[in-house]
Amino acid sequence: QVHVVESGGGLVQAGESLRRSCAVSGNMFNIAAVGWHRQAPAKQRELVAVILANGATGYALDSVRGRFTISRDDAKNTVYLQMNRLKPEDTAVYYCAILRRGGTAYDPWGRGTQVTVSS
Repeated sequence: QVHVVESGGGLVQAGESLRRSCAVSGNMFNIAAVGWHRQAPAKQRELVAVILANGATGYALDSVRGRFTISRDDAKNTVYLQMNRLKPEDTAVYYCAILRRGGTAYDPWGRGTQVTVSS
């Protein structure tokens, strides 16, 4: 099994930065990707960024490219989402989740943490 524990997040002003962390434990060899997702009020959850087992990264939202960076520290089994130049529209609950090898859906998910950006 694989488990994830998130940390980071909080309340910031527009233009500031935050870093989210996702600590992964368990059978690391079974992980195909780790994805950061977010869900804003009254909106569907959406994929923000993903990092594959081989280290390749991708950003699903045009609005975060150039501002958000997904990375990982293999020694700490932790995936990060560095969020710079935050905007009020980035306000959402942010989740990390695991895509297992052979899987078709992200599972498990972290509990999620609120990120609020004030204008």
